[in-house]
Amino acid sequence: MKAPKCILLAGIFCACWGFSLAQGVAQANAKCPIMTDGDVDPEETVEFAGLKVGVCCGKCGKLWAKNAAYYLKAAPELLPQFKGMEGSLGLDKIVLLPQTFCPMKTKNLICPDSPSCDYRGVKVYFFDQKALEKWKLDEAGNARRALAAGILPQLVGR
Repeated sequence: MKAPKCILLAGIFCACWGFSLAQGVAQANAKCPIMTDGDVDPEETVEFAGLKVGVCCGKCGKLWAKNAAYYLKAAPELLPQFKGMEGSLGLDKIVLLPQTFCPMKTKNLICPDSPSCDYRGVKVYFFDQKALEKWKLDEAGNARRALAAGILPQLVGR
């Protein structure tokens, strides 16, 4: 009988002081930090600065591994587990591109290493090669739609 009382007391202590018994075990984000409309797959987690980050798929896990700090700075609202750590993670030294999302997959973040092409003398970034190929089928129409949606600020006035 003593063990259940200890567990009960530990639970009360944690609840009173805002601790979680699962703290440090599960990631805090519910949405993927790269495919931002994708729910996190509980079996797909990566780490950054000692904290777990949930992603929706293995592809996003690989992208995160290459540019974790960039994605974190681009979408901090999706990663509450890092709130208040921006300075210690060096995010102030990261310069974001003017473009945040892919013009073809509009909920997917891009980064400086993403596939890109020049359009009207400006670099446009894409989530993946398939999105770039789709863009090229109708560059003018796709640019017009992306501009109207506010996705390509680097093209404003061009």
